[in-house]
Amino acid sequence: MERIAATAAASFIAFHVLRSVYRRLNGYGISDIPGPPSPSFIYGNLLQIFQEQAGTFDFKWQEQFGGVFRIRGPFGDDRLMVSDPKTLHYMFHTSGYDIIKQPERKELSRLLTGKGLIWAEGDVHRRQRKVMNPAFGPAEARAFFPIFLEHANQVGLVAKWQDIMSESPERISVFNIPNWLGRATMDAIGAAAFSYKFGMLTDGGNELAQAYNNILQETHGRASSGRILFQNASHLIPLRVIEWITDHGRAKPIARAREVTAMANRVAEDLLSLKSEALLQGKKGKDIMSLVVQANLSEDEKSRIDTDEMYSQLRTVMLAGYETTSNSLSWTLYELAKRPDIQNQLRAEIVQTQARVRARGDELMSLSDFDNMPLTTAVIKESLRMHPVAHQMYRQTSKDDVFPLSKPIISKSGKVLHEVFVPKGTRLVAAVAAYNRSKEVWGVDASEFRPERWLQSVDGGRAQGAASVGTYGNLMTFGGGVRACIGWRFAVAEMQAFAVELLRNFEFSLTEESRHIRRDVALVMIPTVEGQVGKGMQLPLRVSLAPEE
Repeated sequence: MERIAATAAASFIAFHVLRSVYRRLNGYGISDIPGPPSPSFIYGNLLQIFQEQAGTFDFKWQEQFGGVFRIRGPFGDDRLMVSDPKTLHYMFHTSGYDIIKQPERKELSRLLTGKGLIWAEGDVHRRQRKVMNPAFGPAEARAFFPIFLEHANQVGLVAKWQDIMSESPERISVFNIPNWLGRATMDAIGAAAFSYKFGMLTDGGNELAQAYNNILQETHGRASSGRILFQNASHLIPLRVIEWITDHGRAKPIARAREVTAMANRVAEDLLSLKSEALLQGKKGKDIMSLVVQANLSEDEKSRIDTDEMYSQLRTVMLAGYETTSNSLSWTLYELAKRPDIQNQLRAEIVQTQARVRARGDELMSLSDFDNMPLTTAVIKESLRMHPVAHQMYRQTSKDDVFPLSKPIISKSGKVLHEVFVPKGTRLVAAVAAYNRSKEVWGVDASEFRPERWLQSVDGGRAQGAASVGTYGNLMTFGGGVRACIGWRFAVAEMQAFAVELLRNFEFSLTEESRHIRRDVALVMIPTVEGQVGKGMQLPLRVSLAPEE
């Protein structure tokens, strides 16, 4: 089987390379669109994109070529990188189901989360999303907020750090922030999503929690040139061969992901059985999985999601709910460690809000109280703008298409283009990080961390007339349109809860190592220390007790 697969793969690659060269030489497709030179016929611009810090060349090329430009993939393959708001709106809103995920990259989704929302397309995605939606509305986010507060404070991170710091004479400690936040948010997601105890902060976590911890770093961190080439040239190989590699390949990252999947499915089977039995007995749970089970049973039988799909949704919520949220929080604390003045202002706003909460007879803050904390909201939005965890999204056209532009492009042949013809099968890179820092959209200070922009305008000072793109603050951080992150309210509420509790209790400052932080690519964007990338995700900050008010 392996020999047959290798022969088929070589034949397909040879055919597609020749076709790509022929098309480029004959000016077919997007070859007339300006873009950066390719350093290598084999790798194209891939090593610049995936081995440099996340967004480095996205920002540089956006400055040079604008919001839509051509880049080169492997073997001369032309691809389009997009940060133009009008083009992104067309891709994610107008044509959200026509512009599809790249099939070979969907296999990465299937490997980690199964055939769930991240993997699904078209009618399958609509059906799954309809069943999942009732668990992710505004009311549900408000209901989960106290759970997040609890895991941030009383039984969670604050209490753990205070215990550790009490053993130090100076009451100061250095913590690797993403490691601790990952453990805390995993406990929180277990409680809110499944009424399940992972125990990451109390006893090091159960087997499933330990398996998921750092899974993205282990399976996608610091990719070699060979792996980058394979991942980006695998569309030249028959999809069935790629699926076989996913299911049977012996490479360590693939085998590791399969082990975690098998373990997660065993837990999902037990949880699904418990939730279904409870519902039959008239006991309606309030966690996400219970709400999804309820919604699924209320659907017409043809519209329901099956057992395997249910397992996939659990794995999707698990991975997205802790990995991306803890990462986003880490970047927020990193920015605040550089700005003690903003920390002090935030702490004052939190103290004032808590005084109002106590005055009305409540002990815990609600999500509505957070809506009345403009600076804290602004800091979170600005951090999500500057540090989108999913810094790029990958799509391809399913038919010949025409993309609109905010600003015209002058082609290499001198034509003024007000729209771009994009052939079927063209691979697209939605440059999320570049859009979030576009001077055309956010102003000349777009590369600066400046929360005040959100206090001056609800949309962060976005350029007048700019197309609406994202779901939260018009940022692309959670995507947009029909494929926007279903759990964005959930993620924001979790960030809000942890930010309030951590800033109320602690002060954060840089260490010497955290002055040399990299934005590394491990499927998502993670912090690492320059010269210590082999140690994985790191953001060491000095943490001390906040002054008593």
